[in-house]
Amino acid sequence: MVQFPKDAHGFNQPIRFEADVYDCEVTGRIPADLAGAYVKVGPMWYFPQMYPDDGAVNGDGYITMFRFKNGVVDFKSRWVRTPRWEDDRNAHRQLYGKYRNPFTDHPSIQAQTIAKPYLRTTANTHTLAHAGKLFAVKEDAHPYLMDPKTLGTIGPWDFNGQYDGQTFSAHNKIDPMSGELLAYGYEATGLCSPDLWVYTMDKGGRIQRRWRIKVPQVSMIHDMAATQKHLIFPFGPYVTSLEWLKAGNPHWGWDETRPSMIGILPRDGDATDVRWFKGKTRAMIHIINANSEGNIVTLYAAHVDGAFAPFNEYFKSVNGTPLTASGALIRKYTFDLSSRSDTYREEVLWETPVQDISRIDTRFMTLPNRYAFTGYHDPARPFDEHRAGNLRGRVSNCYCRFDLETRAVNAYFAGDTHSLGECCFIPRSRKGTSAFAREGNAAESDGYLIGVADNFAEMRSELVIADAMNLEAGDVARVILPFRTTGLHGLWIGDDEVDFG
Repeated sequence: MVQFPKDAHGFNQPIRFEADVYDCEVTGRIPADLAGAYVKVGPMWYFPQMYPDDGAVNGDGYITMFRFKNGVVDFKSRWVRTPRWEDDRNAHRQLYGKYRNPFTDHPSIQAQTIAKPYLRTTANTHTLAHAGKLFAVKEDAHPYLMDPKTLGTIGPWDFNGQYDGQTFSAHNKIDPMSGELLAYGYEATGLCSPDLWVYTMDKGGRIQRRWRIKVPQVSMIHDMAATQKHLIFPFGPYVTSLEWLKAGNPHWGWDETRPSMIGILPRDGDATDVRWFKGKTRAMIHIINANSEGNIVTLYAAHVDGAFAPFNEYFKSVNGTPLTASGALIRKYTFDLSSRSDTYREEVLWETPVQDISRIDTRFMTLPNRYAFTGYHDPARPFDEHRAGNLRGRVSNCYCRFDLETRAVNAYFAGDTHSLGECCFIPRSRKGTSAFAREGNAAESDGYLIGVADNFAEMRSELVIADAMNLEAGDVARVILPFRTTGLHGLWIGDDEVDFG
């Protein structure tokens, strides 16, 4: 018998069904030039966790798709049916223990998951489209190939035997100039290993280059940045070891005595050419973009001081002290590669805390760009506690376009009962919808900003679509679902990138 904890209610109540909704309800009008799909994946428990202090990021992969075609939107959701999901279904209970710790698994599977920790993956973090294929990805295993027409799970993908690392990050990058996939995996040779393996793949998915790097400390390298000349790997002092895991902890512990580190690898260099820079202790989780000009490398990111707040509920410090964190602030990091110094210069560009998950026009990934899109909470906006509950101050009620040059802000307000998840940018009226089709397309930020909003008053989810050049004008359209859905990271994928049927 399935029984979830008492605090799993309202919007926290697990979604234990798969759905198909055709001709979704729409307010406003769907732009005629939107042809593709917004595909998102996130963690969701199908069975209750084994340990009450285990966190949401350990949930099963749940993938959703809003399919746009001829002004009509269809919705589909499916479980990512990994071996872990199938094992739990067959057992009618949760067999897998704490986040990325096989030593806490049920004895019936523990020997196998210790030997092959990638079998524990839930593929629950991000989506990826490359070489005509759709993937669900999580940084502890190979990507999972998904059927774009049905969202059915095909299985783990090793790029036709070319990809030899055990892990594949959830935040790889596509070079808009070449169409290359810039990919990496940390702990690439096994649990707690110091191996960072980096790859480039051409537009057809064939591996072109490999680098084998030893990191100065094993840590969560959750995201990367890339320029036309460099690959950049930032991480904070989340640490792990086999001893830490055998003691029954989740995979990561926070060690405030260690610095944050950022590695810079020349794309035309060897693994020995990587340089590691040290900075203030903070959680470096997601990035915005980066650029190289001569010997100067610039990185933009929304990082927090202290540990990353959503992890504080179920991660802990290595010395047992309480974890604290500020909101994420948009920062500019500058590296002088002509200097022998192992430090960098940083500047806060906006003092308003934002979601640490910020997005750009991906046609400008690896290139100089001007705008970042992100969610944040504006306390000056109204919130209807009577209809939505006592959530004031805990919602992201706005999206904004932030000008990295002038620091001007143009904002979209979701409504007085809503909270916004991660946003995604879609260029307007382009010749091709792939990330590397830039010539003749709309200017940077000329397009649409989309994202899923939680409507707490109606207990449902709504996909909002706004004009990215005029966010203050409000909705262009909203796609209304008759229920709640979930998701962590997502992508807009055009019809020329993947055949959705």
